[in-house]
Amino acid sequence: MELRSLGRTGLMVSRLALGTMTWGSDTGPDDAAAQLKAFTDAGGTLVDTADVYGGGEAERLLGTLVAESYDRAEVIIASKAVARPDHQRRFDASRGHLLSALDASLRRLRTDYLDLWQLHAWDDRTPLEETLAAVDLAVSSGRVRYAGISNYTGWQVAKAAAWQAAWPGRAPIASAQVEYSLLARGAETELLPACRDAGVGVLPWSPLGRGVLTGKYRNGVPADSRAASSRFDRFVGRFLDDRSAGIVQAVATASDGLGVSPLAVSLVWVRDQPGVVAPVVGARTAEQLLVSLDTEGLSLPPEIISALDDVSSPDQTGS
Repeated sequence: MELRSLGRTGLMVSRLALGTMTWGSDTGPDDAAAQLKAFTDAGGTLVDTADVYGGGEAERLLGTLVAESYDRAEVIIASKAVARPDHQRRFDASRGHLLSALDASLRRLRTDYLDLWQLHAWDDRTPLEETLAAVDLAVSSGRVRYAGISNYTGWQVAKAAAWQAAWPGRAPIASAQVEYSLLARGAETELLPACRDAGVGVLPWSPLGRGVLTGKYRNGVPADSRAASSRFDRFVGRFLDDRSAGIVQAVATASDGLGVSPLAVSLVWVRDQPGVVAPVVGARTAEQLLVSLDTEGLSLPPEIISALDDVSSPDQTGS
């Protein structure tokens, strides 16, 4: 798999990242092991997780698999902290919480360092300088190699990156995770330009439009889909509208013409956008993941890209 630089750093990562959000909940140990093997066999290196995925089980499972079957130096582990979904304070980027969360992540992952540690969300209650000072300490102590952010707005990215660049010795912001797909192009207005200006690499999450771009919802809601689940129905439902249906149809037309799957068209469109380092792809099984991995040799013709750009152009709401 082709490697790309993570922002303006020397860290080279695979141009697809393996997401583990369902590990430890919907994805059990055997399927997780099969996914990781398929991913690494294809040349994938960057694996993305978070301290809250599966209530910590995703990290624990990933740590066990890497420790028992892989060379730690060849698996680039990215995790996150800040989110506290079962706490009265949903987002906590205070120094105390961040450093405690980091130590807990390292224990679950059975490693003494993270390749990439990401702030999972913006925290209005904590001064940014306190948050970033904790990040600097994590990097200077050797527990973290590179720092990133997730789900920030454009101005928040610019502020964090500028703060870190203002003094020598601070850990630069290497990456930013953001939802980005043919169905969600709002990031193009401010966030992507801010990232390009600051040299921050973009890691798109949900590059398949929460699964809608695969075409699985064209004829209704499958019983085993996320939209049929009480946990995820609202998560998917925002893209089950007429505008999205038009984009899904355009993707299907392009896939028919190219002889590839709608998933491949949608994923490659995101993967090859300016500033994008690696879309984060997840799956419930290794077989599902292989469909994403099979896109490595695919590139979209300019006329297909132009047509998809036109039909999915963000509307007045920035969707």
